[in-house]
Amino acid sequence: MLSTGLPQGAVPKLERPGPLRDRVYEALLELITTRALQPGQHLVESELAGHLGVSRQPVREALQRLNTEGWVDLRPAQGAFVHEPTEEEADQLLTVRTLLEAEAARLAAAHADSAGITALEQLCAEGEKAVAADDVDAAVALNARFHAKIMELAGNAVLAELAAQVDRRVRWYYTPVARQRGHQSWIEHRGMIAAINDRDEDRATQLMREHTEHTRASYHARQGS
Repeated sequence: MLSTGLPQGAVPKLERPGPLRDRVYEALLELITTRALQPGQHLVESELAGHLGVSRQPVREALQRLNTEGWVDLRPAQGAFVHEPTEEEADQLLTVRTLLEAEAARLAAAHADSAGITALEQLCAEGEKAVAADDVDAAVALNARFHAKIMELAGNAVLAELAAQVDRRVRWYYTPVARQRGHQSWIEHRGMIAAINDRDEDRATQLMREHTEHTRASYHARQGS
């Protein structure tokens, strides 16, 4: 294994369509958000290029873009490092997430149909199985899909666009506490499904606000757990 330290099988295959620099960017961003590349980890262009089967140029371009977006820190004479989020950054992001998700839950309660409720229940069942199997990666992915489905059921394109902008960062912050949140997170999801099914907008809003606040509290408490 190279010193970049990627877990076996962690490197995504690059899809051929589209500019190479964009595909490299997406691959690196996925590795960062899933924490296959850890915060603070040194990113060596030549090693990343070797992992991805590309030249160093698209890797360099991708790292520059990731630096602009705050995922990577480029340090003079030292190189590139995965950004280490501060507690303040996490708090600001998760606060915004609470606002967006709470409104999405309210709108979903107003608009969701039986097919939407069924989809949420299926995702919840899959998430519970992932937690039972201690499959953190699957639990994180299913958690993101569950919240994305509620956003879809809300039926507000502008809200969905804003949520998409923070989705990957939410995954980044959620991954370290996914095991800690465990089954309780999916119990809370069940409560939200019930509120949405009952078309109880106030209850759905409150439950979602509490749910996202629990995640925020877990993130801040993670180092002491």
